[in-house]
Amino acid sequence: MARNDKHLAIKLRKAGRSYNFISQELAIPKGTLSDWFNDLNWSQTIKAKLTQRANILARKKMGLMAAANKKKWTAWREDHRTEAAKEFPRLKNNSLFIAGLMLYWAEGDNYPKSPNVRLTNTDPRMIRIFLRFTYNICRIPKERVRIGLILYPDINQPVCEKYWSDYLKIPLNQFHKTQFIKGRHPTKRLKNGICMVRIGGVGLKEKIITWINLSCGYGSMVEHLVANQMTRVRFPLPAPTKDISESLPAGRQG
Repeated sequence: MARNDKHLAIKLRKAGRSYNFISQELAIPKGTLSDWFNDLNWSQTIKAKLTQRANILARKKMGLMAAANKKKWTAWREDHRTEAAKEFPRLKNNSLFIAGLMLYWAEGDNYPKSPNVRLTNTDPRMIRIFLRFTYNICRIPKERVRIGLILYPDINQPVCEKYWSDYLKIPLNQFHKTQFIKGRHPTKRLKNGICMVRIGGVGLKEKIITWINLSCGYGSMVEHLVANQMTRVRFPLPAPTKDISESLPAGRQG
């Protein structure tokens, strides 16, 4: 049956309205509108303008969403920095706390954009001390820890994996797939290979890096932070000539 509202649809279309708008206003199926207007040049021109406008609005919306997400995650990171700064006075004389920070400072992944806490070394004692730091100081459950091994081809993989699993008391189902070094020296032997500890969590990393910065002589910032309930924590890098012994607790200097 022929419709008697096509002239109304044409009027709305020429006013720059979309199929969706016309369909809702006049209860005309979009398929019918397409049949009426699809082959008309003036309608195609309107469609191109509507598409361009929609793309501009979409980009603005995406930009606003990205800015909101960035603000959200920035605030979330800063909350962890603030929490770390408040905890520092209570922890700064703990020998395990100091050991864990120094290990991570020397051997850990300090790249700020990386979402993981990672520490790599060949010495199992060092790995175990760092794990104790994450369990006892950072309160990280053992189930969150992942272990990755890097071996030379001449090292027995099952034996090596069992060694690290037993020594660290981490089950093998928390191990990543073992990687092998392929170079010009395939038999350059490391007794137990290279071990990498990985713990996912940007918040944990923010706290560790904040503690390291505070350990480098910026302790006065803690009192200022806590007293004023700041939500933004920014610490300058220590000068290369800074004597680290000045920031160590009494009785622990060399």
